[in-house]
Amino acid sequence: MVILLTILTAFFIGFLSMPVLIGAFKKMQVVDKPGGRKIHKNDTPSMGGIVIVLTVLITSFIWLNLHELVQIRYVVAALALMFFVGLRDDLVELSPMQKLAGQFVATFMVVFMSDIRISSFYGFLGIYEIPIVISYLLTFVAIIGLTNSFNLIDGLDGLAGTISILTFGFLGWWFMAVGMESYGTFSMILVGAVLAFLVFNWHPAKIFMGDTGSLSLGFVLSVLTVLFIDTNGTLYANHPWKFNAPIASGIALMIVPVYDTTRIFARRIRRGRSPFAPDKNHVHHFLMRMGLTHDKVAITLGVIKLFFIGLIFIGASYSDYLMLPLIIFTAVVFGARLDALTLKRVKTIAKNSPPVLKGKFKKAQHKSTIHHSVAEHMHISDN
Repeated sequence: MVILLTILTAFFIGFLSMPVLIGAFKKMQVVDKPGGRKIHKNDTPSMGGIVIVLTVLITSFIWLNLHELVQIRYVVAALALMFFVGLRDDLVELSPMQKLAGQFVATFMVVFMSDIRISSFYGFLGIYEIPIVISYLLTFVAIIGLTNSFNLIDGLDGLAGTISILTFGFLGWWFMAVGMESYGTFSMILVGAVLAFLVFNWHPAKIFMGDTGSLSLGFVLSVLTVLFIDTNGTLYANHPWKFNAPIASGIALMIVPVYDTTRIFARRIRRGRSPFAPDKNHVHHFLMRMGLTHDKVAITLGVIKLFFIGLIFIGASYSDYLMLPLIIFTAVVFGARLDALTLKRVKTIAKNSPPVLKGKFKKAQHKSTIHHSVAEHMHISDN
């Protein structure tokens, strides 16, 4: 009951605050204009992450006791830092190195001060505890990489919100189940806050989360996923909610941004381009080329995400030796099938569409006919 009240508190704070932010941004003309790589059609306020993060902070102070707040204090402080990095980037665009520096400091806070890190390979490849330097390095790469991967999927209405709600929901349940109530409650607060945002971000979106939201949410998702991997990997063997493939389970939780970023970087490098050069070849762009609308793309990728979460439950008793190749193979097969279906659909659309020159000729012919008719009518009137 307390968890439900926590989610509802976050939801209603966000739900009541978001229209105020939307109205203020519209009045001040702080809007994201369409054009270029952007696929929205109207001027739309951005920086909805302001309400998301403030809702999370307010609800955390309402529902978490002092002991629980102390446990998550560095995660909350790092979230606040990422919030300001994203806000600054939305207001005055930061360079990639400036954003990376902010992410590095936030990651430093949770890794060194909260000791949230990947401490082992948990028996995979016969490796258990790893040297502390490698542990820190691996964790920094994981958190910063996952943060930016999530940031890249925030490309259409409802997608980032849908993916994050599913992940926070699973993590909230799992942390509560293994006795980590502070992190469990914090995850459920995030569910309520993002759900409130999603009401206004569902297609057609009335507001976007911006980097203020996507960097903040991506960072917290990455940190909590790392915490899940390490806590799960070090649970005793007979624990009822232990997944015996901690690495594969963590990848499955972040499968959509991980696969999309890996795929897009590989395509760019293969074509001789910088992996960081922006384009419209993300998974959600491909699904839209198949004719799916924003909401259908969000639902489709959400269902795929649930499928992979289901896989880690089904394979809970199997180790990373089996589950890691299975997760990767399944993602690659899904991706290859998606590319094939998209190509087939695009060819069908192109085949059924009139040629461009023919369409222009018909338009010119139609205008000529109109002008001729008008001239005849004027000639008859003169007579």
